[in-house]
Amino acid sequence: MWKSGLLVADLTALPDWTRERQARCLVAGVDEAGRGPLAGPVVAAAVILPDPRQIQLPEGINDSKALTPARRDEIFAGLCATATIGVGRASVDEIDQINILQATMLAMTRAVQALGQIPGLVLVDGNRLPDLPCSGDAVIGGDGLCLSIAAASVIAKVTRDRIMEGLARGNPAYGWERNRGYGTAEHKNAIKSVGVTCHHRRSFAPVREAIKAREESSDCLVST
Repeated sequence: MWKSGLLVADLTALPDWTRERQARCLVAGVDEAGRGPLAGPVVAAAVILPDPRQIQLPEGINDSKALTPARRDEIFAGLCATATIGVGRASVDEIDQINILQATMLAMTRAVQALGQIPGLVLVDGNRLPDLPCSGDAVIGGDGLCLSIAAASVIAKVTRDRIMEGLARGNPAYGWERNRGYGTAEHKNAIKSVGVTCHHRRSFAPVREAIKAREESSDCLVST
């Protein structure tokens, strides 16, 4: 919209099909979930949507962060019934070995590979492209602009949340079913009091520092 001669973004607008339609080829949208947490894998999704002018898609597809958990679950189910989906992940060990950025790129590459077909174009949320078997465009803020990227954001988010809920059942001290592995006060306090698990990212500063503090504490106890 225009206001006082300036172009102002319509923050109420949903992602649309414009970029996919203009590509005139098979398009996959790609997004990730879980770059910031202290625990758990990073998960990426690639989604090829059918033409929404021909097949009805779930209503209200949007950046996963703009949706309630219940609405994400509804859209997730609808996408699973209508779209071609590939999911990839990079493990905690891979994150610690190659760093979170490269692990995210790896998860995205795996997601595209998991589609089972090679698209003509991949639209990736952000400013970097992973290794792809086809052309790709990085779209900053793509999960709020491109329908297929928004769909991928929902698939990635719901998939990762469910992974963390599963891990929480075996590791109840950390509240992962609530914080999804992010560095909340609850989670950080549990790391300090209980320690770290094999699901924690040891290359992340809060985890690394907690390990160091416990080792130093143990050394002091031994020396006394």
